[in-house]
Amino acid sequence: MLVSIAQAQIFILALTRILAVLVHVPVLSGDSVPLTTRILLGVTLAIILTPGAALPADAASMNMMVFGIALVKEIFFGTLTGFAASLTFGAVLIASEVMGLQSGFSSGRTLNPTTGENGSAYNQLFVMVAMLYFLMINGHHWVIEAIGRSFVAFPINSNLAPGSVDVLLHMSSQLLAAGVQLALPVFCALFLTDLTLGLISRVAPQVQVFFLGMPLKVGVALIALSMSLPMMLPLLYNLYSGLPSRMLSLL
Repeated sequence: MLVSIAQAQIFILALTRILAVLVHVPVLSGDSVPLTTRILLGVTLAIILTPGAALPADAASMNMMVFGIALVKEIFFGTLTGFAASLTFGAVLIASEVMGLQSGFSSGRTLNPTTGENGSAYNQLFVMVAMLYFLMINGHHWVIEAIGRSFVAFPINSNLAPGSVDVLLHMSSQLLAAGVQLALPVFCALFLTDLTLGLISRVAPQVQVFFLGMPLKVGVALIALSMSLPMMLPLLYNLYSGLPSRMLSLL
């Protein structure tokens, strides 16, 4: 089957948008995912989602200037779509930071290959659990669905629509509240632990609260996470289920 220059340009534009989205999705774009795998995934999705089949073989191709402008627009579309997805996973990072702030793990921070950010072992544990739950409920299918819906709402080389900062601010505030809500049970348990240690230091000053508190808070943080995880999973599901609409809302 012969492929015209116009069809090849449509495919390249679709691949550009898809790769721009995948760069911002931590599950599919972290350092733990090889670059070759990401490119092959983008090519596969472009072959499936490209609306180039309806383009006639004798359609006129774009000149270099028009094609370059179209590439910039597709990068912009993909970046906005992927940025909304990264904000969703940012709520998980906020929750992990709030929980790990007083857990005793914050003194040793290492690179998290899933997100590319520095974090403690506690942060990495919660992020890995959240990412595995995302894959378990087929959240990656929702990402692919959002990419496909973006081609329907905004076809290849469509004009940019005027946006509003209010949408971004509202979305950011919602995700910030979701991150704090996720971390609230563990944060409250650690707060009560600090309060108890403070009372012990006042009642019995001879007790070395500093050396007693570090291992105690580590155990409390792990126990609180294991006990509150069944309550967190429905919140994570609600957070992930709104991912497709959230990815399209900024467009």
